[in-house]
Amino acid sequence: MPQPVCLGWREWVALPALGIVAMRAKVDTGARSSALHVEFQESFRREGVEWVRFAVATGVHGFGDSLAEAPVLDRRSVTDSGGHSTQRVFIRTSLRLAGQEWEADINLTRRRNMLFPMLLGRTALAGRFVVDPAASFLHGQEPPTS
Repeated sequence: MPQPVCLGWREWVALPALGIVAMRAKVDTGARSSALHVEFQESFRREGVEWVRFAVATGVHGFGDSLAEAPVLDRRSVTDSGGHSTQRVFIRTSLRLAGQEWEADINLTRRRNMLFPMLLGRTALAGRFVVDPAASFLHGQEPPTS
């Protein structure tokens, strides 16, 4: 079995299926699920299936906001670090980090006051990575603008 790849407490990730080429993410083994900051979201139906349309502010200079759509995987209750529970929309999408790409479940939420537009939780990391809390951006720096 291959050794897990080591990540720092913050890394650059891509969400290729959503058209997001780079986004800073906080790697948080204390969080069960991964969360993505969205500026807005709206549900709609497509061929009898619930979908969600949302805008993501990547926080990367030169890349701007990204408008995306995805089928709704589920709606689940999520308890934040302050103990407040809210119902959130979950999607399943491709996630690219440290030369690996896989499908991950991500909830959509407002993270406006957070430093990172994405939080990577332990279910997305399990079996693939270990985390060095003293390290940052072990797998690259901010990508160049176009």
